[in-house]
Amino acid sequence: MKNFSQPRLFCVCGRAYPVSMLYDLVIFDNDGVLVDSEPLSNRILAGYLTELGHPTSYEDSLRDYMGAAVHRVHDMVLERSGRRLPEDFDEVLHARVFAAFEQELEPVAGAAEVLGKLTGDGVPFCVASSGSHDRIRVGHRKTGMDKWFEDDRIFSAQDVGRGKPAPDLFLHAAERMGVPAQRCVVVEDSPLGVEAALAAGMEVIGFTAMTPLERLTASGARTTFAEMVQLPALLG
Repeated sequence: MKNFSQPRLFCVCGRAYPVSMLYDLVIFDNDGVLVDSEPLSNRILAGYLTELGHPTSYEDSLRDYMGAAVHRVHDMVLERSGRRLPEDFDEVLHARVFAAFEQELEPVAGAAEVLGKLTGDGVPFCVASSGSHDRIRVGHRKTGMDKWFEDDRIFSAQDVGRGKPAPDLFLHAAERMGVPAQRCVVVEDSPLGVEAALAAGMEVIGFTAMTPLERLTASGARTTFAEMVQLPALLG
């Protein structure tokens, strides 16, 4: 006799998925995890801050601002110097970053293959980024990531007001995707992002391509990986 039983399914945003996996939702950071934007954007940020009289090296920018929303730049500059950044700072910064993206941005090696495998395996995923919606979409169009992310899978710190290390963005993404926080895993490459994921009550896997393993584990990441090809096995 044939067995016509079907695997038990659960629904996320109207899509049905099998439950035979470790997590019900994979939340990807964007910059440095899906698109290789951190070298470009931090080089430009460091140069612009230095131009404005706030000497900042590329290494300084990675340490202080990688993974953060732009309001952190304003807050830290004011705290350190007592001076506010120009009113058009965000606009000028984004214009310079977007221009660099159009010329130089590439996907993170192996990211498309991982997303393809997750799609084939029926594993739901989304992106939650400190960057603006415009920044996310510009980067996705340039790198081909837009193939994998419809509007209902894209979440930005713009949506919640407070960026990482606050947990708001990840909690918002989980709520909109209809998945409890404790059933989510976050793929992050910055200490601020790791802290945000843990504060949201989620599991986190640290990507060490841009950040030393020691910094991610010190922030609370218990599992790390260095190449995208390793990620599917960690997700079960």
